Amino acid sequence: MNFSAIKNLSPLSLYVVSVICFVVANVIRDDSVVFYYLLLLLGLGLFVLGLTSKRRTK
Repeated sequence: MNFSAIKNLSPLSLYVVSVICFVVANVIRDDSVVFYYLLLLLGLGLFVLGLTSKRRTK
């Protein structure tokens, strides 16, 4: 799979999407446990990708 579109995003946009994932995960925590954990993992992955992207551009 080619993730070049995600890798080319700015670190700030990756952080914002990560925060949105965390907020939505906490909103739906009681309704769907599976989506809660999926969104938590997605948010964490995007945050780490933002960190590595920021470090790479320095």
